[in-house]
Amino acid sequence: MKKIVILGAGGFIGGHLATKLKSMGCWVRGVDIKWHEFKTLDADEFIIGDLRNFDYVNLVIDDTIDEVYQLAADMGGSTYINTGDHDSDVMHNSCLINLNVLKVCSMKNVKKVFYSSSACVYPEYNQLDPDNPKCTEDSTYPAEPDSEYGWEKLFSERLYFVFNKDFPKLDIRVARFHNIYGPYGTYDGGKEKAPAAICRKVAKAKECDVIQVYGDGLQTRSFLYIDECIEGIVRLMESDFKGPVNIGSDEMISINDFTKMIIGLSGKNLSIKNISFHGVGVRGRNSDNSLIRNKLNWAPDYPLVKGIKLTYNWICSELELE
Repeated sequence: MKKIVILGAGGFIGGHLATKLKSMGCWVRGVDIKWHEFKTLDADEFIIGDLRNFDYVNLVIDDTIDEVYQLAADMGGSTYINTGDHDSDVMHNSCLINLNVLKVCSMKNVKKVFYSSSACVYPEYNQLDPDNPKCTEDSTYPAEPDSEYGWEKLFSERLYFVFNKDFPKLDIRVARFHNIYGPYGTYDGGKEKAPAAICRKVAKAKECDVIQVYGDGLQTRSFLYIDECIEGIVRLMESDFKGPVNIGSDEMISINDFTKMIIGLSGKNLSIKNISFHGVGVRGRNSDNSLIRNKLNWAPDYPLVKGIKLTYNWICSELELE
């Protein structure tokens, strides 16, 4: 039985990943600074602790562990990572975690480490046109991410590759996530991503209310349903390709049209008001899936409207419980 550690298992993606790996017959240890907010974790063990502490990391990644999935980070939606108000925490906390994880893994018998990077590594100058963003994996340099979160992710990618160079027995896989969404994720409190935030606003709105959307609403994004994110992680880990590779949808949509989609699913008569906000992020971003098709012979294709309906219904049920 393969023994797995998921770092960040108390988070949205980590919780879903634990369920998947358990269904595949793995022994799973979940690790996080907090319990999962919305579900009981499908893991053989769950340990609470701070991954910024080297001794703690050395404890939870012991000599029996085969693979480590590193998803732990100080992160959130655009209102958290793009405002500039949390930059020192984001860089300090996430860098410490990755430094500790790699040092411990290089000292132990860990065979393979997965690192969750982000589409935020891509240069701002390639994402100025909302209709034609460039997010191919080889377009990362010259580097100019639009946030310190993106700079930290780019630094950490290099960290994983240099540890793989110096410790060849420690195999790595690196994926760049593009806006993952779905049930059992944060939808309020300031760290939620756009899909959950808009779903929450629409779910709580009364007939004829106005939904506020940050920016002019013409900025574009793509959003990936959580099940396909997990599938991409598993396929990458089972492949011989190290990455980095995009794990995201290439179904691009403007934020205003995305909001209209959710309003349509609600059946409510609501309108949109665009408001200025300095943390909106790049004008356009979309996953380029050429490389993942080439390397994994697979790419996400789950329709956005189907995934967002499932997410909207789940958030509605949570709000009813409140």
